[in-house]
Amino acid sequence: MHLSTLILRAAAAVFIATGLVACGTNVPLNAPPSPSLPPVPQQPPVAPPVTPPPKPAPLFGSPAAGATIARFDGNKSKGLDIAGELGDPILASRDGRVVIVSNALKAYGTMIIVKHDDTYITAYAHIDKALVKENDVVRQGQKIAEMGKSGTDRVKLHFEIRKQGVAVDPEPFLSGKQR
Repeated sequence: MHLSTLILRAAAAVFIATGLVACGTNVPLNAPPSPSLPPVPQQPPVAPPVTPPPKPAPLFGSPAAGATIARFDGNKSKGLDIAGELGDPILASRDGRVVIVSNALKAYGTMIIVKHDDTYITAYAHIDKALVKENDVVRQGQKIAEMGKSGTDRVKLHFEIRKQGVAVDPEPFLSGKQR
């Protein structure tokens, strides 16, 4: 072999080794060819998690914080009775205008009626102290009265929702199940 052939071979080996080092591989020059790798199985695309739509907000808010002691039955009870202590707050269940503050109906004691729109009114009975007067505009959650026992034997709020003048069960409206 000539010296020039040896120099060319050495230069080619250095050139190849430098290229391999630059590529970051450490495969020896005399290694057998790598077997081809099996194809990577394709995963089906993952759908983003489905978020259920938010529950609609209740049409009416709770008028008092106490426990329900009598439920709507459509005959004897046209609404809910909610227990409480003398002076506990009674809140407007929905935005509206006060149309009646009266004690004319003895069985209801002192009561407030709020008109919300052409469809709904709410009634709050057995109150001790009214904090609003007729024609006042009230907002949902606003304190409109204090709980009492006028017209009854114990402190409680009697709460009714009337739809087009007919008493309806308030519970589905307060829970958001009825709109």
